[in-house]
Amino acid sequence: MPGTLQPRAAPPESCDERLNGGLQFSAACRSPVATRLDTFTPHILSPEELRRAAVVIAIVAGAHGEAACLLTRRPETIKRHAGQFALPGGRVDPGESEADAALRELHEEIGISAARSDILGTLDDYATQSGFRMRPFVLWIEDETGLAPDPREVARIYRIPLAELASPALPTLHPVPHSEQPAISLRLPTIGDELHAPTGAILYQFREVALAGRHTRVGHFAQPRFSWQ
Repeated sequence: MPGTLQPRAAPPESCDERLNGGLQFSAACRSPVATRLDTFTPHILSPEELRRAAVVIAIVAGAHGEAACLLTRRPETIKRHAGQFALPGGRVDPGESEADAALRELHEEIGISAARSDILGTLDDYATQSGFRMRPFVLWIEDETGLAPDPREVARIYRIPLAELASPALPTLHPVPHSEQPAISLRLPTIGDELHAPTGAILYQFREVALAGRHTRVGHFAQPRFSWQ
């Protein structure tokens, strides 16, 4: 049966209490998020036997001034990961750094031009079952000029309110037959669906580290077969 994850060594206050209502797209939200990321030491994986990739958690203004992050859905017509939810990102090109790849992919997929100065920090490297080492970058985006999906890679862009990620109802754990570890998912009202690993796991760690100040690790959770087969 699915169950709700209890973060290890969690402080007594809840995520909602730690946020204290500071979820508007403003300096009052940006500053503590940047501070929490600055005090977090991400796990770095060796690139040996893993192909390098980078993804972006882009924090933007929501429809009502709230802070939100951008999530995409892949077209049903592509060969790999058709119809799946994803963060903007992709492979690191030869001679390119992970940070440069993250900024490039953000522009190529959804049209946003960002700079290194927009990067607030990184989360743990995430090893996918498909053989990639994904490095998540958290960006604060003030200027969304040019925001538009590349229809070859993105069918739709969602703005997920950070308050939605902060819900105490998240995450859900699911037993899977191919692993001793459970799979993790986030039920997000904005998309009306479950968000699974790798993207769901990465966004859950973002919620724990950047919003709640808890240094929760997520690399041990199983990944559903459809995400890599």
